[in-house]
Amino acid sequence: MTMSEVAAHGHGVRGMSRESLQALAGNGDPGKFGKMFPRLRSLHAEDDALFELAKAMRDTRGDTDDHPELPAGYTYLGQFVDHDITLDTTPLDKQRADPLATQNFRTPALDLDSLYGDGPGLHPYLYAKEDIRKQPGPKFLIGKAVASAGFNGTIPELRNDLPRNAHGRALIFDERNDENLLVAQFHLLMLKFHNAVVEHVKKTTKGLSDEELFTEARRIVTWHYQWIVLFDFVERLTERGLIRRIKHEGRRFYRFRSRPYMPAEFAAAAYRLGHSMVRESYSHNAVFRPGGFTDGTLDLMFIFTGKSGQIAGELAPETPPSPLGPLRALPSNWVIDWRRFFDLNTPPQDDFTLNRARRIDPLIVPALHTLPDHPADMTTVAARRFVLPFRNLRRGSQIGLPSGQDVARAMGFEPLSEAKLAMGDDGETAARLGFHKATPLWYYILKEAEQLHSGTRLGPVGSTIIAETFLGLVHGDQNSFMQKRSNWTPHLGDTPGDFTMADLVKFVDDINPVGDGKGEA
Repeated sequence: MTMSEVAAHGHGVRGMSRESLQALAGNGDPGKFGKMFPRLRSLHAEDDALFELAKAMRDTRGDTDDHPELPAGYTYLGQFVDHDITLDTTPLDKQRADPLATQNFRTPALDLDSLYGDGPGLHPYLYAKEDIRKQPGPKFLIGKAVASAGFNGTIPELRNDLPRNAHGRALIFDERNDENLLVAQFHLLMLKFHNAVVEHVKKTTKGLSDEELFTEARRIVTWHYQWIVLFDFVERLTERGLIRRIKHEGRRFYRFRSRPYMPAEFAAAAYRLGHSMVRESYSHNAVFRPGGFTDGTLDLMFIFTGKSGQIAGELAPETPPSPLGPLRALPSNWVIDWRRFFDLNTPPQDDFTLNRARRIDPLIVPALHTLPDHPADMTTVAARRFVLPFRNLRRGSQIGLPSGQDVARAMGFEPLSEAKLAMGDDGETAARLGFHKATPLWYYILKEAEQLHSGTRLGPVGSTIIAETFLGLVHGDQNSFMQKRSNWTPHLGDTPGDFTMADLVKFVDDINPVGDGKGEA
């Protein structure tokens, strides 16, 4: 996948069409996809108008509008979660037999199947052998980043990449997690978290077989991950206490009879808030940062991968023609420094910057707004798909999403005023096109966050869709902590009864492998 394809998730997805959503409306278990509000009328908009609004959503301010509290690592936790809940491993013959995805689909869940596959027995290529004579054991394989240049020497080989085959493709269950370096390093962090939990279980529970050890470690990892998503991630995007309040009062809009589905209002609108949180560049580690070799730009994050970029294994020459590849492996100087992406409250060993996510608003940084290699003539739909906001807006129109105002009223909220929707240059364009009266749901949710909370968190419509969906996905999973042990609380963090991404990074204890970036003489 090239960078120009990176935002294409959701296009042509089985079961995610206007026809299938209408056919299944009102069914308590609609299948893979459904609508929270099937009886609301669709908002129709012409492509030309959507493209004009999309162009106005380009942010020209640079990385200057940081979120005051949200570390940038949560942007890529969000991408990892998206891949986890949208992974569909249904065999092609069953997909063809069930094009509306009413029966044959993997239920969306926060179950880390993107990490585990179906376990060491069925997907042994994901797991490590402790002995050449034995089958793969309970731990994941970890790949190597090859020695590379530091400031005054060589940064040694580090076990800090995804495992890869001879042609550089990542040996992971969901190859989308190798489409940019930040989500790849996040996937690696989760592999290492599992391995660390395996060691923890070995010490605390004696006499387990490898199979029992794997099963118990997977349960602990998955439940801590579910806790992070609900109480660390979702409540940072919405408001503290919202998950517990909805759990107590009940979900009002995301309902199903027995099998969770993916709501179109979530998948094609609310959860696409992550696009507004992406930065143009990052202080990646001591080597690639402002004042280092170069900034960790978004473009570079795609180059240093196997799926989207230049890691090609044996297909690459032993000596790359340039630092940008083709490359045999990930250079060790591109291994992430997690202190720069999550607030660990640890004393810095060198000067570093904590990257903040962008505020949640309708503006998309240029590197993501208009994807590389776009045609000069942007009049065709095919060419306009290089403009990410157009893809999102058009997708919502294609599948028949209602307006933001209609969803707000259906939820019992006062819709955002026409004056607030018309604020800013993008809002002026929206008003000129009439979208301040009936607003595409994705744009409405971003504008709601901007106008009601200065982009620091979602407004009531976005918060409700996000919180109810994630809570429902966990509640509908028969193996989740809510189903198996409703009073369960985490035990691996610094604070008893709570667990955050900072706790996870510290538990893995591989925070800054590159160190000060100077390398060994």
